[in-house]
Amino acid sequence: MVQWTDFERSAIQEVFAKIDAASVGHQALTRCLVVYPWTQRYFGNFGNLYNAAAIVGNPKVAAHGLTVVRSLEKAVKNLDNIKAEYADLSVLHSEKLHVDPENFRLLADCITIVVASAMGASFKAEVHAVLHKFLAVVISALGRQYH
Repeated sequence: MVQWTDFERSAIQEVFAKIDAASVGHQALTRCLVVYPWTQRYFGNFGNLYNAAAIVGNPKVAAHGLTVVRSLEKAVKNLDNIKAEYADLSVLHSEKLHVDPENFRLLADCITIVVASAMGASFKAEVHAVLHKFLAVVISALGRQYH
């Protein structure tokens, strides 16, 4: 179980209170699909993902990006039991979707970049460290079924 300081709890909550979930989700998933094109193989039912413009304009990418951020918001509300929060998603991604768990880290990196851009000067080193820790816990929880 992860221990969270009061600062970490408040910083995580503040990050997610400040960001536009739809925008961050769309931008982060778009960035992931463009920068790491091999991740596109998990989104075969999304239609045209042939180039960056198609990915940016794809409504299924936008919708799934929002789903990702909404899922992170659930983890923010359940910081003391993120593994339980992600148990079903871990099984889904492992057993049904067969997602390489390394892709969770790639998407987390993209989320961090987009959040940093959205928050600007208020995304200080301490906030970055806390977001990194939070996303690492989420990645671990999502990868739990793989172990």
